[in-house]
Amino acid sequence: MTTSQIYEPKVVPRSVWHEIRDVNYHVLEWGDRDKPLLVLLHGWADCAASFQFFVDELQKDWFVVAPDWRGFGRTHVRCQGYWFPDYIADLDVLLSIYQPDEPVNLLGHSMGANAAGLYAGIFPERVRAFINVEGFGLADSDPADAPQNFRRWIEQSRNMPAYSSYATFTDLADRLVKRSPALSSDKAAYIARQWAETNQDGRIVLRADPAHKLPNAVQYRRSEAAACWDKVAADVLLVIGEKTDFTAAAQSWIDLDESMHPFHGAKSEIIAGAGHMVHFERPAELAAVTEAFVHADS
Repeated sequence: MTTSQIYEPKVVPRSVWHEIRDVNYHVLEWGDRDKPLLVLLHGWADCAASFQFFVDELQKDWFVVAPDWRGFGRTHVRCQGYWFPDYIADLDVLLSIYQPDEPVNLLGHSMGANAAGLYAGIFPERVRAFINVEGFGLADSDPADAPQNFRRWIEQSRNMPAYSSYATFTDLADRLVKRSPALSSDKAAYIARQWAETNQDGRIVLRADPAHKLPNAVQYRRSEAAACWDKVAADVLLVIGEKTDFTAAAQSWIDLDESMHPFHGAKSEIIAGAGHMVHFERPAELAAVTEAFVHADS
């Protein structure tokens, strides 16, 4: 795969940095600051730059902002563990920087959508519209599993896990296409160079703290997430990839009766041909449903 086969952005992003809760956060910006704000939140082991294809497909004028979550992308943090409340609190500071006085438009994918969904229920006055792309939450945990879960976390922490490394960026791009067959080769080459960097041994390694691979010490309590979802006042659009490997978790979210969704009255859209990574597999379709749902001039 040659350099000429790497995707060329149509809208050039700007890298900026913000001190957020003692972390030097890397944030990408696209467009003019005087345009309506759209905040994009990436998922686990992803980064802000993979929204590039989505941004390039937007037809209206937006000011788009996307952070690299702590410990992902260029937001470098090394610690013994990552806790979901930190993402929510980081998001609160980020929004106070970009739009402190008015509710915002949020689009989140996977982990980013889960963080946004909780935030929208904790601070319902701060979110105007929420596009939830494949952020279904997790299956409820069993309290009886807590002792073994704590033990597993401690034992795995003794020897920090590692991400896979690759001989070349092409190898990583090929891996991305294998996981997401709808992804074109030029876009895979672009993402590979955003996700990873060359280490001192010449290997291609992901820009992600290995501590993210540790199991969470605190088990997921779906009832607590649902209590937050119940407080969401924003307009909500649920976006599901037709070929997602999260299909089983999504079944209760794909319902003609919108009153049955966890987010009251949420609308839903199924993106044909997309798997879980909707934003870089079918960016034009995601941009279209987003702009139909959130009007830039309203």
